[in-house]
Amino acid sequence: MDIGYGLAAIGAGLAAIGAGLGIGKAAAATVESIARQPEVKDDLRANLILGAALIEGVALLGAVICLLVVLK
Repeated sequence: MDIGYGLAAIGAGLAAIGAGLGIGKAAAATVESIARQPEVKDDLRANLILGAALIEGVALLGAVICLLVVLK
């Protein structure tokens, strides 16, 4: 059972890293788009916030699944 704890920790770490990379790429694309077309910044900002919330939700789900594996 000791290996399950390690694998769960690796899974939670990968979920956090994936979320960080995803939000970083989305933010970079949004900033670039705003630089190209400043008049659509409000729409882009709203889409970025929605996308970041969904990415964070998936990362949180991954962490919860890892905790469920450990606490089983």
